Amino acid sequence: MWRHVVWTMIGLGLCLPAAEGREWAQKMFQTTAHDFGHVARGAKAEFAFEITNLYEEEVHIAEVRTSCGCTTPTITKQTLKTWEKGAIIATLNTRSFVGQRSSTLTVVIDRPYYAEVYLTISGYIHADVDFQPGVVSFGDVDQGAVAEQEIAVTYRGRSPWQIVDVRSANTHLEVELSEPRRQIGLVSYRMLVRLKGDAPAGTLQDQLTLVTNDPRMPTVSLPVEGRVVPPLTLSPSPLLLGNLTPGQVATRQVVLTGKQPFRVLEVTADLESLEVRIPADVAKKVHILPVSVTAPQQAGEFRGVLTIQTDLAIVPQVQCQVRGTVRQDGPTAAKARVTDGQER
Repeated sequence: MWRHVVWTMIGLGLCLPAAEGREWAQKMFQTTAHDFGHVARGAKAEFAFEITNLYEEEVHIAEVRTSCGCTTPTITKQTLKTWEKGAIIATLNTRSFVGQRSSTLTVVIDRPYYAEVYLTISGYIHADVDFQPGVVSFGDVDQGAVAEQEIAVTYRGRSPWQIVDVRSANTHLEVELSEPRRQIGLVSYRMLVRLKGDAPAGTLQDQLTLVTNDPRMPTVSLPVEGRVVPPLTLSPSPLLLGNLTPGQVATRQVVLTGKQPFRVLEVTADLESLEVRIPADVAKKVHILPVSVTAPQQAGEFRGVLTIQTDLAIVPQVQCQVRGTVRQDGPTAAKARVTDGQER
């Protein structure tokens, strides 16, 4: 019956309009359009179109085509299992192009069904403004530490150009701007960007917005990136169990890594069927913990949170989400999460 249901739906799907046929694929993207606004020539301009597999079947991204050489697409992960995340990274080529630019990225998905999703990119690249370097890159920063980077901002033009403000939605960033140096046809600033010590752990992907007195370019953006590294990390996180049958026992391993030797004191979970073997009471930098989960009897998604307590003084606790799906098999429970290019 499983094959009959799926293939019948595929047959019906061939008669659907193209827009309906790709609707299931579009649902996996958080957004399908991005405007970089005003960017300086040579500045790093990247945007990640995040994609999450919402379905039981594996999703495979065959390729991504671009309508303009001003944008370069990159696939971070071509095959996504249930609940796995990936991204299409769109990079605006600010060194080779200037002026208003726009492009369409065509994401081609060939499994479990064929679909095309269209992502749009736009932005205005200014040749008269230059950042050196073209991105505030802090690299890896230990949690609690302060990091700084200096950026040279140069404007080449005739107007009395001025930066009147520097803004950011990230409260963990602060900026010190020097007085402008003015020459004939040239204005330059030194900008010190600081990541404060209270920044939380995780990947930093943000931007600074420079507000100017130029009506042609009221704002110009500068990307900020880096990674605040906690003293304790858990991998993989989240822990994805994939598709299970009712009552099936799935065993995985998580790796707990610290910057200094530590002990695991306690492991708890809000999922009754989850068991973790606590390692021996030995202080070391890396602990491997076997995790066993018994799938519920009821079909559908299940999830829980695993909490590990250590003896570290700074950030002694780490959490990990555990996710899986119970998939009922048999003639009375046959179900296709994706059929004919649509979600049932």
